[in-house]
Amino acid sequence: MSEALVLCRFVHFSAVLMLFGAWLFRPLLLKAPVPTLDRHLARLARWLTAIALVSGVTWALLITASMAGSAAAAFDPDTVGVVLGNTFFGQVWRWHLLINALLLALLFTPWRSNVLLRLGLSALLLATLAPVGHGAMLDGLSGQLLILNQIVHLTCVAAWLGGLLLLVLILRQPSTAMRRILQRFSGVGYAIVGGLLITGLINVRVLTGQWWPTPLFSGFALILLIKALLVLGMLALALFNRLRIDDCEQRMGALKRSVVLEWLLGMGAVAAVSLLGTLPPMIAG
Repeated sequence: MSEALVLCRFVHFSAVLMLFGAWLFRPLLLKAPVPTLDRHLARLARWLTAIALVSGVTWALLITASMAGSAAAAFDPDTVGVVLGNTFFGQVWRWHLLINALLLALLFTPWRSNVLLRLGLSALLLATLAPVGHGAMLDGLSGQLLILNQIVHLTCVAAWLGGLLLLVLILRQPSTAMRRILQRFSGVGYAIVGGLLITGLINVRVLTGQWWPTPLFSGFALILLIKALLVLGMLALALFNRLRIDDCEQRMGALKRSVVLEWLLGMGAVAAVSLLGTLPPMIAG
């Protein structure tokens, strides 16, 4: 059951993160409408939102089974009702699923072209992921600050991953404006990376009592190390592309491969986070 929960978390996190990030970067990277790109993005957004809803419901059922200690409990309406109504996870998750359902419905109405409405709902969907897992470890003001830090962290991750996904779509039909597009992306990227590193270190410090948990090659610390190495790989590729930005239009093939690899490393980091959320942090002392 734990393996199914990790997989479900990975699928759900990936869908929600990419959805918000791609919509956030669309007006930042391209000012004018691009019909073919916008059609592809709209179709992808509907799929991502539907996947998020299905995986979100599955996540709730798996948590119900885990709390009840029985797989059959996931299909018992009374037990599911107790989990959704009487636990902190359930109270947050009811809102999360409602926002997800509203967003999916929106994408099949004439209002789907409203950028602010779309982005607002996807931001709420992203924010309601923050209190789930380790974000709910602390009570009172400390707990609220940890959740706020997690919201900022998730926003940075979503912007990076979703932005890379949008770049992949753009590179499928490159234009002469690629240099300008990459400059805009890298310009915002400095703030994203800074926010990601700072909030990530705060999370580790709060959850473990150390700036880095030990022993290094065991349990929580090992998965965290793998995640950090994947992020460092993303940073190296981003820096390489930034240094070669002036001749990007002469090396489109290499640029496509680099962006896809950076995105895949990011997905690997999300997979590591999905596993980390099911492991107890290693508290110092």
